[in-house]
Amino acid sequence: MAALYKLKSLRFGYSQSSCIVASTTQRFVSGDPQPSLFPLQNLLLCRHFTSEIQPKFSVNYLINSCGVSQKNAISASKRVKLRSPERADAVLAILRNHGLSETQITNIVRNRSEVLQLDPEETLLPKLEFFRSIGVSRQDLAITLSYMPQLLTTSLENRILPTYNFLRSLLSEKNVASVLKHGSWIFVEGHSKKVEPKIRILRELGMSQFCISRLIAYYPCTLMLKPKEFCQVVDEVKKMGFDLGKVTFLMAMRALCGKSKVRCNRNQEVYKNWGWSEDDALTAFRKNPQCMITSEEKIMQVMDFLVNKMGWSSTTIAKYPIVLCYSLEKRIIPRCSVVKVLLAKGLLKDVENVSLCSLLSPAEKGFLERFVARYIDEVPQLLSVYQGKVELKDV
Repeated sequence: MAALYKLKSLRFGYSQSSCIVASTTQRFVSGDPQPSLFPLQNLLLCRHFTSEIQPKFSVNYLINSCGVSQKNAISASKRVKLRSPERADAVLAILRNHGLSETQITNIVRNRSEVLQLDPEETLLPKLEFFRSIGVSRQDLAITLSYMPQLLTTSLENRILPTYNFLRSLLSEKNVASVLKHGSWIFVEGHSKKVEPKIRILRELGMSQFCISRLIAYYPCTLMLKPKEFCQVVDEVKKMGFDLGKVTFLMAMRALCGKSKVRCNRNQEVYKNWGWSEDDALTAFRKNPQCMITSEEKIMQVMDFLVNKMGWSSTTIAKYPIVLCYSLEKRIIPRCSVVKVLLAKGLLKDVENVSLCSLLSPAEKGFLERFVARYIDEVPQLLSVYQGKVELKDV
């Protein structure tokens, strides 16, 4: 009895075994006193070679074709067993054709290597086409998939479509696309266990459908909370005096969730160092919860400019906390530069007499009409100052 083993060279320099048993292999029949076990040995030996080669092939494919580091490739190869490159190549090609960069693809494969085993035409492509069909842009889809690659391995028929239909019953298609962008986990975990029970709670409390829709579309992170935590946040926001019928209620919920609450507590100390009392902080939070979860760096920059460089008191800023959310470079500095010129020319008496709200809150047209066009005859260069074309010292 003879057997021939032949090793074939693979694309990345690894050997794959194939076992060819000679036609003269002895067969045993019932009653054979000593049936040969050699064919079984052949089979076991082939499986041994294959089991050793597959992980090596997978690791090298992840490194050479997907840009995954060796360490991550070894880890990811435990979740995917590639026998040949054809299907994985097709998966990568479809992802590239849908606008994903090499970096984004690497991130997907590193965190969800099972994607490489998806059926390219039957599973992957229909899912991508569905996301595009509901109004998700190529860029947003690429970013979302890179951040939440689990979407690619979630069932379209059993999970994604039912969740979409549920959301569509509450939201416009545009807002459903927003949920995919800001709360993609809902499509992965489904809506029935986490989302629906919390919506029922808010409806029982009297929250309007408009606010519920806004919560789902723009603050889906609040729905990730465990039921007990969710109820605690809702109760806390109610006790602080927020109106269930206003968007600020939703903003406050978001500010008191998870990591945002940690930042919120830390920022209260930052404002305290600028002279705010607890009442000042609470007043500011009620008017604009966003001011409590902006970055500490942004708070320090805006407060330094408005208080130290412009001369407004910190308590004045507490009355108009929305200004802390505006861009320093694009809105605050250009508009305040105009005010500086008007103060220097005696056209405005005192900075404290200039309402922060009327200065920084209006759209550009309203600002120009009130602070530029009105004084253009006295200061012809005022528009150029606003546009950053002329320095203050040259006016």
